[in-house]
Amino acid sequence: MEKKQPLILRVRPGYTDSKDAIGRAADTLRKGSLVIMPTDTVYGVAADARIAGWDDKLYRAKSRDRGKPIPVLAANIDQVENYGVVLDCVERVLAERFWPGPLTLVLRAGSVSEAFRVPACAIALELLRMVGGVLRVTSANVSGESPALTVEDAIASIGEHVDVALDAGVSPGGVASTVAKVEKGSVVVLRQGAISREELVRVTETGA
Repeated sequence: MEKKQPLILRVRPGYTDSKDAIGRAADTLRKGSLVIMPTDTVYGVAADARIAGWDDKLYRAKSRDRGKPIPVLAANIDQVENYGVVLDCVERVLAERFWPGPLTLVLRAGSVSEAFRVPACAIALELLRMVGGVLRVTSANVSGESPALTVEDAIASIGEHVDVALDAGVSPGGVASTVAKVEKGSVVVLRQGAISREELVRVTETGA
């Protein structure tokens, strides 16, 4: 049996039809389906966590261990704080310097820790705004495979689980985000990515 293929919608910043395409993707998310979306690093697969069953769909698409939480992509720092996050002074310095951008910060959100990022991608930010500011997003590939740098790569990996794919061309970053947290005022890098630990430490020490 032939695998299901998602609807592919071409988007570019400034294109007249892009807003309609992004709006269609937002509607798809609100209905509880998954969407492949561009970011500033690699292609992601998104779900609206307000819709029951989002986690089952996303973990199944990724073949991801349930013990590995799905990060939160947010439109801005305010949306992160609305999630119940209270940034300490070091976390705020990092967020204000590197967001939007390829830094994922693990932060306390109430009684749990969550991974948050604000992407430097106009299309991703518009989609986030349309759905209320936050989405659960992880790289659009089966766990253990290389990240998808094009929509074709993403569809080849997880397309059968997705209803809509936004095609913005080749990902400009090409490298996954750095994942870090702050412990007792010091930066701890959990996954090396686009930003080095040295740069993170320099910013926390100098504020620039």
